[in-house]
Amino acid sequence: MPTWAWIIIGVAAAIVVLAAIAAAWTRKRRSAGLQERFGPEYERTVAERGKRGKAEEELAERERKREKLDIVPLSPESRQKYGDTWRNVQARFVDEPAGTVVMRERGYPIDDFDQRAADLSVDHPEVVENYRSAHAIYVSHERGRATTEDLRQAFVHYRALFEELLEERVPASQGAR
Repeated sequence: MPTWAWIIIGVAAAIVVLAAIAAAWTRKRRSAGLQERFGPEYERTVAERGKRGKAEEELAERERKREKLDIVPLSPESRQKYGDTWRNVQARFVDEPAGTVVMRERGYPIDDFDQRAADLSVDHPEVVENYRSAHAIYVSHERGRATTEDLRQAFVHYRALFEELLEERVPASQGAR
């Protein structure tokens, strides 16, 4: 085979190798960019989709869809209003959940949590565990260990208790008299 043919083969092979290296580098850069942009959501999506390529396609599609949205910052007044509302709701929830206020009005002693839960279990055995779970999250929050998801779950637990306490039925202990 003539020398020029070997040169062409060598150049073609070099081009193929360089193209493969460039493609791998581009994919790696894209992956790194998506990982940086999406953080833990990247790993969650990879785990959910089962393949990195499928997950990255989905995340890239999310980016394309998001670019079409006209997201605007809140006005300073709106930011202040919503922030104040949230802090107020959170403070009331954490400091004195609605269930505790209703318990007090219904006549349950509220000084000692364990006694409250024991008293509540007599009339509301279906929801006392919700109350205990919510209280555990409250204690965790007091220690700075509760996540936003924990607080949301506490809200759900307290809501179940709150709804039960709003019922008009006579407690079981009084119905037997």
